[in-house]
Amino acid sequence: MRYAPQMLLIGSSGQNTGKTTLAKALIKAWKSPLFSAEGLPLVALKITSVAHRGAVCPRGGAGCGACVSMSRDFVLEEEAGAGPNKDTAQLLEAGADRVFWLRSLYGSLAAAYTHFLEQIPSKGLIIAESNSLREVVVPGCFIMLMNTAASKVKPTAARVLPLADLVVQGLPEDLDSVISRIRLVADEPGGIRLTLKGV
Repeated sequence: MRYAPQMLLIGSSGQNTGKTTLAKALIKAWKSPLFSAEGLPLVALKITSVAHRGAVCPRGGAGCGACVSMSRDFVLEEEAGAGPNKDTAQLLEAGADRVFWLRSLYGSLAAAYTHFLEQIPSKGLIIAESNSLREVVVPGCFIMLMNTAASKVKPTAARVLPLADLVVQGLPEDLDSVISRIRLVADEPGGIRLTLKGV
């Protein structure tokens, strides 16, 4: 396990729980001129993990083919801002300094994450969307979003649900109620770590 105190990790029980909506709201809040951590780089990371090459798309159906076509154990791509309907483009538009999409085989996720860290500044904030990453990284704060309309929980979510620092049953319309629970604390030297209020 690798410790990442500067990371907020967002997991979900299934599709359409609001991971990207919450990530965008956090980016906008933390990049605000009123925010005390202004000036720290903020990097967003979206992870898609698959069991093996040619595996069924984790999003269901045929998917986009991006994971099936992987010729390596992992592929890291930086978002350039094209395609307004892409989650990664939305994160960049929300104010993230850099946004990455990491596609990885489960067994290669630790190496893939290390490669990602080599591409970004050592200080700053990371907002990541993934269930599987929690199996190789201990973030400063791990939020699990539960889809109250769905009865099934993805296997990747079920494995890490007991590790969540905060479980949100259905994303509220007022995201400030979630954002206000997260504390950013100055860390030495010049870094930052995340915790939950009351923890």
